[in-house]
Amino acid sequence: MVDLNDATDDQGYFAFNDAVPPGSDYTLTPTKDDNPLNGVSTYDLVLISKHILGLEPLNSPYKMIAADANKSNSITTFDIVESRKLILGIYNELPNNTSWRFVDKNFVFPEPNNPFSTPFPEIISATAVTADQLDNDFVAVKIGDVNNTATANAFMNTDDRAAGTLLFDVEDRAVRAGEVFDVTFKGTEKVQGYQFTLNLAGLEVADIIETDAMQRDNFGVFADALTASVNTPTASAAAFTVKFRAITAGKLSDMLGISSRITRAEAYKVNELTTNDLTTNNAITKLNVALRFNAGATSTIAGVGFELYQNQPNPFTNKTLIGFHLPEATEATLTVYDETGRVLFVQKGRFGKGYNAVAVGPALPATGGVLYCRLETPTDVATKKMIRL
Repeated sequence: MVDLNDATDDQGYFAFNDAVPPGSDYTLTPTKDDNPLNGVSTYDLVLISKHILGLEPLNSPYKMIAADANKSNSITTFDIVESRKLILGIYNELPNNTSWRFVDKNFVFPEPNNPFSTPFPEIISATAVTADQLDNDFVAVKIGDVNNTATANAFMNTDDRAAGTLLFDVEDRAVRAGEVFDVTFKGTEKVQGYQFTLNLAGLEVADIIETDAMQRDNFGVFADALTASVNTPTASAAAFTVKFRAITAGKLSDMLGISSRITRAEAYKVNELTTNDLTTNNAITKLNVALRFNAGATSTIAGVGFELYQNQPNPFTNKTLIGFHLPEATEATLTVYDETGRVLFVQKGRFGKGYNAVAVGPALPATGGVLYCRLETPTDVATKKMIRL
């Protein structure tokens, strides 16, 4: 028995030339288990919830497989719970599933509306091979991503621009060290879901005030951050209340800040003309998220600022994607260097407001170990550590 491995190119091509002697048997097993959050957002939870409730059934067996986060061969609210933990940063990976699953492209589902009614082939086997096998293809399914927004490789184009902002109104105030107090975040419009990271400076979360629409499971609590992921079957006003404890004295607007460093900040508003098929990406308008302190003529709006995100996947072998957020369009320089300070990659250019991403791949010299990524603009600079295998 011989084990052989090959990595596909960016078009999914792979080959094992002269690897199988005539008359031999073989089994082909595809695997990809990195970057589990790739393509997964709270909007996927909106779609899975609608499927469970029978409001908008998922229209493809592959989307249903993607929705089965806990690999139970069914789609239940527990799949929403597991995917939400991934979104909130509580999970680094799904405990009972891989990041991707693969289905033999030639397989015909006996019941397309229930792909779990019979086992579906995730490998391809052949016996007594006497000729080239050129139709051994698979359909790749990104687990958790039911609206097909995952980037299958580091060189796929990503367009993550938002068309508006969901504001959360907050009453600004001074707080005393040791004080315990409630803060209510009131959304300014109806949405079907939202997610974000709330950076905390001098504050810690004492409790989440639960309601019929809001549970503790919608939040992830960290030492210096609170993550949120909320979805509703129908559009509703966004609102929640958190009980904080002040570690130091300060002003609330200086102690709370919207971020994407753990959970990406975004909200989802349904486009009225396309509500008949919410599984298409043009059925929603993606919104930014920001805090508005003291709504009125003297209000202060604070959204996501300058941020450099961890490369994905990390660790990586040949290719990785480095994302960052710019509060305004500006010139920026992205530099990758090794532990000795030797520069391995530089990309300069003018980047747009909001989320941007740069692919780093085979142009890097053949070196492994710890690398560093530095993003610099005329006003800000940030560095992240990366690992190349």
